Amino acid sequence: GAVLGWAGPVLFTSGASEGLSIAITHAKAALAAVSATEHDAVLRLSGDAMRLPVDSQGRVDMKAVEFICARRPGTMIAVHHVNNETGVVQELRAVADIVHASGGVLLADCTQSAGKLALPPADIIVLSAHKFGGPPGMGALLLREFGLLRAIGGQEQGYRPGTENLSGACGMAAALDVRDDWLDRIDAYRGQIDAAILAAGGQIIAADAPRLATIASYRMPGMKAAAQLIQFDMAGIAVSAGSACSSGSLKTSPVLQAMGMDDAAANEVVRISMGHSTTQADVDRVIATWQAIAGRAGVRL
Repeated sequence: GAVLGWAGPVLFTSGASEGLSIAITHAKAALAAVSATEHDAVLRLSGDAMRLPVDSQGRVDMKAVEFICARRPGTMIAVHHVNNETGVVQELRAVADIVHASGGVLLADCTQSAGKLALPPADIIVLSAHKFGGPPGMGALLLREFGLLRAIGGQEQGYRPGTENLSGACGMAAALDVRDDWLDRIDAYRGQIDAAILAAGGQIIAADAPRLATIASYRMPGMKAAAQLIQFDMAGIAVSAGSACSSGSLKTSPVLQAMGMDDAAANEVVRISMGHSTTQADVDRVIATWQAIAGRAGVRL
C-alpha cells in the first residue's frame, strides 16, 4: 500500500476478478450502477444495477452518475479507471466527488492503471499484479476502511478466507518498486503508431479522450478484425479483437457497442497493447504490418 500511496487496509487476493467479486458481493453498500464499459468481471456480478452510459469517446456520462446518486444515495457505484480495450482514462476524481457528496461508495477497477497512474480517490480499489510486471495469480483489494465490507471469516482479519500467498505478495511489491522511464517510452511509441495508422487510412478509437499509452484500439475500414488477426499472427505479432482475455472470441465488443459503434465498424477494430519489454523494432514491425495489410485491402476511411 505504501508504494502505491495507499494508507488504508490491503487484502491480498488471487487477482482482479476475485477482488471484484469480494468487493461487490460483500460490500455493505448495495451496487446501484456500473459504467457500461466495465470489464466482464464486473458486469457479470452487477445484476440489475444501472448501466451508466458513455459517450462516443468512452467517457462515462456524469449526468447519469448524478442521477443515480440522487436517486439512490448511500449506494455503491463502480467505474473503472482505465478501459482494458481502448485505454480510455476515466475522470474518477469528478465521479468520486459526485458519489461522496451523496454518501456513496466508489469502487474502481484499477487493473490497467495501478503501477502506471496515481490511484484515484476511490473507496475500494482492485488491482492485479501481472499487469505491472508482478506474478500472475496475485492481486489486492484496497479499502478506505474495513467497515465497507461484511466480514465472512477466515484469514485477512476475517475478510478473505484462505492462506495468504506470501511469495506472490512479495513479488507484487517488488514489481511496484521498480521505477524507470518505460512509460514515457511507450507513450512515444503509441504516438508513432497513432500517426502511422491515421496516415494509412485507419481510425484511432477514442482519439479525443485521455488514453493510457499501453493499450490502444484501431479500426481498419473494410477489413474484418478476424482477417487482421490472421495476418498479424503470420507476421509474428499478437493483437486481439476486443479485450485480451477474450481474444479467442469474435463477438462484437460490448465496449465499442456502448460507445455507439455499429457492429460492422466495431468488427473492424483490433486492440494493440505494449509493455515494459516493447522495443522500437517491435513498433516498426507493427506499423509496417498494418500498412501492408491496409494497402492490400485498399483501406479508405
